[in-house]
Amino acid sequence: MHSLRAEFPVLEQNAYLNAGTNGPVPRRALDAASESLRRQAERGRSGAAFFKAFAEEPEALRGRVAELLGCDQAELALTCSTTDGVNAVLTALDLRRGDDVLTSDEEHPGVLAPLAARRERLGIRVRTAPFAELPGEVRPSTRIVACSHVSWLTGRVMDTAALAAAGAPVLLDGAQGLGAVPVDVRSLGCDFYAASGQKWLCGPNGIGYLYARGELVGDLPAPWPGYHVLADSARPLDSELHADARRLGTGYPAPHDTAFAHAALDVLEEAGIEDVQEQAVALAGRLSDRLDESGVAVAERGASTLVSFEVDDPTAFVGRVEAEERILVRAIPGTPYVRASVGGWSSEDELDRLVELASAG
Repeated sequence: MHSLRAEFPVLEQNAYLNAGTNGPVPRRALDAASESLRRQAERGRSGAAFFKAFAEEPEALRGRVAELLGCDQAELALTCSTTDGVNAVLTALDLRRGDDVLTSDEEHPGVLAPLAARRERLGIRVRTAPFAELPGEVRPSTRIVACSHVSWLTGRVMDTAALAAAGAPVLLDGAQGLGAVPVDVRSLGCDFYAASGQKWLCGPNGIGYLYARGELVGDLPAPWPGYHVLADSARPLDSELHADARRLGTGYPAPHDTAFAHAALDVLEEAGIEDVQEQAVALAGRLSDRLDESGVAVAERGASTLVSFEVDDPTAFVGRVEAEERILVRAIPGTPYVRASVGGWSSEDELDRLVELASAG
C-alpha cells in the first residue's frame, strides 16, 4: 500500500490513526476542491454549464456510492451526515407515543440524540440492550431497531443476520462501516443504512449517504421538503415527490465538496477498495494482538478497523502521543479507551510505535 500512502500528505509527518472521526485528505481531493472553487470564483456560480454540473455530479456520486453499498442508485439519498440519515428515517417513519424503539448500549450520540429528542417530544419508548444481545431483545411490537453496524466504541460488529431475522425494521448506523469494511445492504438485511462521507471514504465533511430499501421508499414523506425532493420543481405546490430515495435527502452538496468526494473515491478505487479494506482489517487485528501480548487491555472487537484499548488517562495519552510522537488517535469520552482507527494506508511501524507507548503506560 506504499502508493496509497503517497496520496495522503498528512502521512508525511504523522501516523494518522483517526479515520473513524475524519479520514485523511488525499492530495487529489485537495486539488479537485481547489479547482472547483477557482472556477466558481472566476466564472461565477451561474449559467447553464454550472447548473448542469451542479445537478449531474451529485447524481454520479450517488451511483458510485450505491455500488459500494450493493444497492440501486434509486435507493440512495445524499445527506449531510450519518446523523442526518438517522433523523431522516426516524422522521419519515412518523413514530408515535408508546412506539417501541430498540437500540444498543454502544451507540454514538448521532443515534442516541435523535432518539432522545423523539422520546421527549413524541413519547416513544427507547429500550437499550447490550450490543451482543440486541437481536434477542426485539419484540413483536418493536417499531424499529436503530443500532451500529460497527460499534464506534469497541469495533464490535453487529450480528446483522440475527437482527434481520428478528422481524423488526432495522436502521444501521454505518459511520464505521462504509469504506472501512465490505458492505452489502442486501446481505446485511437492513431496511436503512446511514453513513458518512468524511470518515473511511476520505471525503469532505458535510456529505453523508442514506440507503432506504426500495419497497419502503414510496410510502415515506420527505423529512426536508425542498427543491431537491420534487419530481417537477416548476410546480412546487403541486408536484409529487421523487419516487425514489431522493425524497429522503437533505439537498445538493456544494460543487467543491462533490469534486472532493469524487476525487477521494478515485484514489481508493485505483488502489482497489476491497484490497484497502482487507489490509485495514488485517492491520487492526495485528494491532489488537500486539497490544494484548504486551499486557494492554483491548476492548472486545470484531473484524473491523477499530481497536480500543485501556490506558490510565486516555485524554492525556492522546495529547502526549500527538505532541511527542505525531501519532493521531482519539479518546472515547466516558470510557477508559483510546481508539485507533487503522486504515489500509497505515504502516506496521506506526502500529508498533503505538503498542510501545501504550504498554509503557
